[in-house]
Formats: sequence, structure tokens, C-alpha cells
Amino acid sequence: HVQLVESGGGSVQAGGSLRLSCAASGHTYNYIFMGWFRQAPGKEREGVAAISTDGGSTYYADSVKGRFTISQDNAKNTVYLQMNSLKPEDTAMYYCAAGWPNSARVWTPTDYPYWGQGTQVTVS
Repeated sequence: HVQLVESGGGSVQAGGSLRLSCAASGHTYNYIFMGWFRQAPGKEREGVAAISTDGGSTYYADSVKGRFTISQDNAKNTVYLQMNSLKPEDTAMYYCAAGWPNSARVWTPTDYPYWGQGTQVTVS
């Protein structure tokens, strides 16, 4: 089993930055992708960024390309999401997930069996 704990959310003005962290523990060898998803009230959960834990390949949703950066520190079993130039439409609950989707399914939530509890990001 894998436990994921997110941190770093908060409230920020438009144009500001936040860095989210996701610390993994447990059977951390048991997944090959980590992703960040978000869900705003009344909307479906959507993938934002993903990274392969073996080679570091990264994937971004079009809505965040050029503004968000996903990275990992394998020694700390931690994945980060640096969010710059934040917009009000980025407001959502952000979730970290771990799993083993293939590269064509990195935005498929059901391919990630492990989820964190979420951290709120509010941009005004």
C-alpha cells in the first residue's frame, strides 16, 4: 500500500505562485507514475501534470503548460508541483495520485489507485 500526503496549498492573488508537495510512503516501488489532478466545485476531476518515476518524463495539460512544473526528488519520495502565473480558473482542490497508467492514459483517474487527501488552492 502507498500513502500520499499533499501540502502547500493556500490562497494567492492572480499572477502569484504556489508550490505543492506530495510525500509518498509505504510501498513506493509499487507505482511508475505520479500525477497531480484537480477538481473544482461542480466539475470533473482533471489531470494537470504527471511524471514517470523511472525516467522523469513529464506531461502537462494544455491549460497549465508553461506555467506549472512537476518535479520529483526520488531520495525523498516526494513530487512537487510548482505553479506560477496562477489564474482564478486554477482554483480547485488539488490531489496527488500514484499508479501505473501507460503514457496514453496519464489523465485517467481510474488508473491511479493511490490518492492523497487533497490540498485547496484558491486564486483571487
